[in-house]
Amino acid sequence: MFKKFLITLLILFTFTFPLYSAGTSDGSSKINNFKKASSLIKQAKKYEKKGKIKKAEKKFKKALEYLIITNKNNPNQPDTLNYLGFASRKIGKYKEAEEYYLAGLKIKPNHNGINEYLGELYISTNRIEKAKERLKVLENCNCEEFKELKNSINKGSSKY
Repeated sequence: MFKKFLITLLILFTFTFPLYSAGTSDGSSKINNFKKASSLIKQAKKYEKKGKIKKAEKKFKKALEYLIITNKNNPNQPDTLNYLGFASRKIGKYKEAEEYYLAGLKIKPNHNGINEYLGELYISTNRIEKAKERLKVLENCNCEEFKELKNSINKGSSKY
């Protein structure tokens, strides 16, 4: 009886073990890392709105970890590069952020999010004319990104 139990347990363990393995070959971990990063960025934005900057920064840094893995496993995806740039910019890594944004624009020059966020980076680094160039790219999109960047430029121009 005990022998049957052990054999059954061994067979059960053998057939269920792959379900608990660390990696998957279907790419779902790539998607999960991007989703985790996206969720962390949304949380960080909420903290920012509430003025909880340190908590927001912590979330942006964690999101960067997931995005770096995502980019390593599935390189040169404009949405990943956009978020890499966004999270980098939010923690003050402007040079890295610009590199990610520009890499994304090489792949997809009319990416609304990248153009908006790169424009915002240019405002943050006192390059208003470059921000206006990004706005020009967005002017015919009839999108929220155009409105937000235009508003940011108007606010940023009054500072300088």
